[in-house]
Amino acid sequence: MRLRRITLQHFRNIALAELTFAGRQQFFVGANGQGKTNLLEAAGFVSALRSFRTADTRVLIAHGQPEAALACEFEHERLGPTKLVIKLRSGGKEVWCDGEKVTRLGDYLGRFPTVVFSSQDQQLVRGAPGLRRRWLDFTLAAMDTAYLRALQGYHKALAERNALLKRGGAAGGAELSAFEKPLAAAAAELQVKREAGVAELAGHVAAAYSQIADGAERAGLRYAPDVTAENAHGWLGVFERGRTRDQQFRTTLAGLHRDELLFTLEERAAKEFGSEGQQRSLVLALQLAQVSFFRARSGVEPLLLADDVLGELDPQRRRRFWATLGEARQVIATGTTLPDAELGTWEVFRVSGGTFAKEAGA
Repeated sequence: MRLRRITLQHFRNIALAELTFAGRQQFFVGANGQGKTNLLEAAGFVSALRSFRTADTRVLIAHGQPEAALACEFEHERLGPTKLVIKLRSGGKEVWCDGEKVTRLGDYLGRFPTVVFSSQDQQLVRGAPGLRRRWLDFTLAAMDTAYLRALQGYHKALAERNALLKRGGAAGGAELSAFEKPLAAAAAELQVKREAGVAELAGHVAAAYSQIADGAERAGLRYAPDVTAENAHGWLGVFERGRTRDQQFRTTLAGLHRDELLFTLEERAAKEFGSEGQQRSLVLALQLAQVSFFRARSGVEPLLLADDVLGELDPQRRRRFWATLGEARQVIATGTTLPDAELGTWEVFRVSGGTFAKEAGA
């Protein structure tokens, strides 16, 4: 998949921008705070109709404006030349693909895969488990509408059960059971899919890390469930047995919402034992695994968005990382300085105050 044209209106600090891309590599250069990442955020929004920076779509709309809009034109392996239009309003979003309105997210996911490489991604190794769960849920749901439906059902039932528990003594067994049945059914389906998904991703992570680190050490990815159960009936027992404790703490203490995703280097926890360089390489390997996963599941080559990551790698790792991207994928990158010449030919855009100027000859 190639992004050939993007138009933005009232998107964060970008009042209006119309950009056309001819080559495979585009680079946006400028000082911090000028709008480089905003452009990548808009391009990445097409993947799952959400930002990689915030859960609140309203902040994407420029101050004082009723809506923001973005339009993209793609060359697409499955769909051919395709035009996507997205309008963002405080009350929601509206999506049109080749003139047809998209009404269900499940029908849309997987059409326009993008993968973001960000300097903030290191928190995937160092940060809280919730960051890793969200990454895993996004990765699997983007390619599996059944996973998305089960995930939505799980969190809906979980929120309702927790609301009942928070009301205190009124939460009886019959009332809790009404929410535990759909919760158990969704948990059983999700756990099977998470186990299979992580097993597939782990192979991609190991291969990508080996390339970036030149085989210096072995990297691993492992699914660590909070609780395991064989089926929906088993999960029902988990929630029933936990009622007394859950009533005491007024929340559901056990379940898939407490699962963990573990990174290892030579079978040791990367969070505790990995150096900064190793952790950074591991995060890049994880995102490259996402690229391979999306390509294998969708048949579409993802659009790669690299937000100020090239300068954080030493020259050798940078060259090896770039080699793993291949020569077929489109890369849109940002930075405060231009990339090394050895990373290929770029279309260069200078960014200042939300405006974009293409360099002559680029």
